[in-house]
This record gives sequence, C-alpha cells and structure tokens, in this order.
Amino acid sequence: MKEKAFLKYLLDNKVSQEQADIFVSRLDDFNKFLKTENLDVDSIPNGKILEYTEHLVESKSDTILDLLRAVINYANFTKKYDYIIEVTDISESFNAMDNLYTRLADQFNEQIRDAIFENVSILPLGTDPDKKPDITKVVMKRLEEKLGEDKTIELLAPCLHGRPLEPIKKDREDFIKLNDIDVFIKLKKHEFVEQAQKHQKEGTLLYAQYVDDEVVEYIKNSPTITPGIRKGDKIIATKTPYQIKKFLNAKEEKMKRYYSCYCAWVRGAIKNGTEKEISPNFCYCSTGFTKKYWDIIFDQPIKIEPLETPLTGALECKFAIHIPKEFQK
Repeated sequence: MKEKAFLKYLLDNKVSQEQADIFVSRLDDFNKFLKTENLDVDSIPNGKILEYTEHLVESKSDTILDLLRAVINYANFTKKYDYIIEVTDISESFNAMDNLYTRLADQFNEQIRDAIFENVSILPLGTDPDKKPDITKVVMKRLEEKLGEDKTIELLAPCLHGRPLEPIKKDREDFIKLNDIDVFIKLKKHEFVEQAQKHQKEGTLLYAQYVDDEVVEYIKNSPTITPGIRKGDKIIATKTPYQIKKFLNAKEEKMKRYYSCYCAWVRGAIKNGTEKEISPNFCYCSTGFTKKYWDIIFDQPIKIEPLETPLTGALECKFAIHIPKEFQK
C-alpha cells in the first residue's frame, strides 16, 4: 500500500487528519487480511472486498462504513475503479430497511413496526446484497396484510434512501431559464450523452459502471433514458440500467433484469428466480427516488407511477411522470 502518498492525497483533498488516519488504519487492517493469501490492496481480486466485509460483519465490527469510504478514496487515488464498482454493490441502498423500520414507527406506531419486523434481523452494511431480498419478502407481505396496499404504497413512495439535491437545483435553474419542458428534456438528454462520452474518454465511471461505445450508443438510442420523453401530459422515463455493460452483454433475460435493477433489496431474488415472492409495490420506493428530481424541477409535489420494472418482469424501470398543467403548453 502506498501509505504516505495516499495520506498526502487525502490531506490535499481536504480530508481531516483524524479521518485520514482512520482511512489508512482501515486499509492497513484490510491489507493484513489480504496478505494471508499473498494479496494486497493494490491488487484486490473481485469479490475480496465483500469477503472481508462479511468477515467484519461476523465479528460484529463497527468499522465497515469507514473501510468502504477508505476503499473508495484509495480507488480514486490509484485509479482502480473496479474497487468502486464492488463497494457500490455492497453499499447501494444499505440503509433502506432501517429507514423503513423508523418510518413505520413515525407514521403509525411502534406496535405496528414491531409486528412487521417480528423475528426479522435487518442485515447490516457489509452483508452480501443477494441475501437481502429474503427480508423484503417477509416485510412486504406483512405490510400489505397489516396496512393494505394503499397505505403500503404511501409508506414507500417518499423513497427509503437519500438523493443528492445540489445537482437537481442546477437543473431547476435551467428549467426556469428555458421555461419550456420539451426544450428542457432535450437539453438534459444532450448533457447526459455528453457526460457518458466524457467518462468514456477519461476511463472513469458513470455511476458504478464503465462506459464504451456500446454504452454511449445505447444511451443515445434509448429515447426514454434520462430524463425521458414527453407523451402528452406525461414524461415517460426509463432508468439507465444499474450495471449497463453487464446488462448489454447478458444473454439470459433473467440476468439482464438482475443487472438492470438498482435495488439490493430486490436484485438477488431476480437472480435466483424468486422475485414473484416480493410485492411489485416495493418499487414505489424507486419511483420516489425519481419523484424527488421532478418535485424540485417543477417546484411542487408531482404524481408519478411505475409502469414496469425488472421486479415485474420488464428489462428496465419505466415511470410515468405527470406534468403539472401549467407546464403542459
């Protein structure tokens, strides 16, 4: 491990000395784990980060979040972006079920929350994500039995995890300047294609995936992908597949759906063919993630509904965003 150079990199990037020391310490511990197999943090094979985090989970360590943050920083320092792909897989939506647990008590009461989560242990950060859907199956079944579909959807619709808002505020400014939803959609599509091309040229990641000519062409030639296409009083929007290159290369439809889905609390069920045991209403959480964007763009709560998702058998997540009347001209 390039410890001194990495420490300098962290400090140059305004990481505090205290936090930088923690990151170096976490990587040093990881390095010791790897050295038992004659490996080190400069050559981590795929799957080893997850193997180590599962080891930390088993030993009830509270260092996992700092470790993953350290690995991301080291990956950016060494330009070993494969590490970031694996860390993203491990951490994607990791706190969604914890947030649902809290929200149930806040919106209903602790008795209902405890009944829904009775004998359910929420898997901690660092667990193999493909193990998580077994919890979703149980929790969703109990939610719909106890609350009914409508209240379950209402509970999930605000999304169960956060989304950075600063980039959306910039888009909101563009929308105000343009004052035309059709022109705005075209501009954002153009910008997204340019963003993908920039990542391709620089060899960096778009979300958690590499970009090549095939990926760029797919984004260009898929009209509904980011931000979508207008159809009357609605915008039909499709999410870019989570791991788009693997999605494009997959031969099996099941695996295409697996690589398309962002949700760690669903993906593993698609992979093992048990997705029908999860209520499709769980995808209202993903719908809420997209809703946050358009709520800010239109500066008001908007109506949005899932049309199809990998959980329902489709290859991609597709939503219908209702355009407020004053912007339908």
